[in-house]
Amino acid sequence: MNGNINLKVNIGGLELKNPVIAASGCFGFGREYSRYFDLNRLGGIAVKCLTLKPRKGNPPPRIAETPSGVLNSVGLQNPGVHAFIEKEIPFLRKIDTAIIANVAGNSIEEYENIVEILSDADVDAIELNLSCPNVKEGCLSFGNSAKGVSEVVSRVKKYAKKPLIVKLTPNVTDIAEIAKAAEDAGADSVSLINTILGMAIDANTRRPVLGNITGGLSGPAVKPIALRMVYEVSKAVKIPVIGMGGISNGTDAVEFLLAGASAVMVGTAGFANPMAWVETIEGIEAYMAAHSISSVTELIGGLIV
Repeated sequence: MNGNINLKVNIGGLELKNPVIAASGCFGFGREYSRYFDLNRLGGIAVKCLTLKPRKGNPPPRIAETPSGVLNSVGLQNPGVHAFIEKEIPFLRKIDTAIIANVAGNSIEEYENIVEILSDADVDAIELNLSCPNVKEGCLSFGNSAKGVSEVVSRVKKYAKKPLIVKLTPNVTDIAEIAKAAEDAGADSVSLINTILGMAIDANTRRPVLGNITGGLSGPAVKPIALRMVYEVSKAVKIPVIGMGGISNGTDAVEFLLAGASAVMVGTAGFANPMAWVETIEGIEAYMAAHSISSVTELIGGLIV
């Protein structure tokens, strides 16, 4: 690392030594990737989405490769919040990086409960996954409307003793409106984009490829959409924005920073290249050195239009 380059960022009270975070859902709890690189290099780890009780997830097949992307319908398989606190936090706390607990619930009460539990646990921030079905509203996603986001965030904020990140779904008409609702309800920052709803069909069998029929699309294919949404949201809110969606290297990350993101999350790229996170950090450093930029914060929102 170049000692003349400052990679530190502050995301709504969450201090990061660099702006690269392992995205939730693609990194598990870090154990597998610890065999490939030193996890201390990371700015943060957003752990696999946690629910109040253990979940088995959706029926297989749950992963399907598509041109320039991946469809997944894993279904939030996880050991539950209590097992995470007991078994995973001790491992994660051996790493010098920020730990972000990504959480989901089928009701506002579940969100309140899990946020209250994690606020007393040894994590640095909480990320709300609002793409989960609201069972009281006919299984529509909480994140699909400004009203739904506002209600969840305002209720949960009362229990959050840690910085609260709200993860936004792109499957909406106006993501800037949704982000503004999260900000007004008390979010400390927003992260976007979550996966885009898609599907794959096997023409030979005439059946869906995924066991759940539809799934979330991620990878390079979604990057232009993610960049546009990060740009729109960064113009609409005053709180920090964490950008994600198709980031595979330092150049991709710099583009998101220029679009208005204060930090980035890298996920799907790690399936093809386990060193993607380290290479992204090094790529940001190389770009800064080449352009005589001393602090990464100088890049945030630096798009020339």
